[in-house]
Amino acid sequence: MNWDRMEGNWKQMTGKVKQQWGKLTDDTLAQINGQRDELVGKIQEAYGISRDEADRQVKDWEKLN
Repeated sequence: MNWDRMEGNWKQMTGKVKQQWGKLTDDTLAQINGQRDELVGKIQEAYGISRDEADRQVKDWEKLN
């Protein structure tokens, strides 16, 4: 699914995001509000990984959804 569709359906996508990245809270997901860069940044913070690694994880996840 392309990111524009994910952004438009963000409330429905949050469950899938939480399945993939369980450390992200409901409040965090509300702050992200479908913004891809915000998601990458919050994953980076929550998991202590590089921005490149977080971006790769999001890209891989996008392919599956």
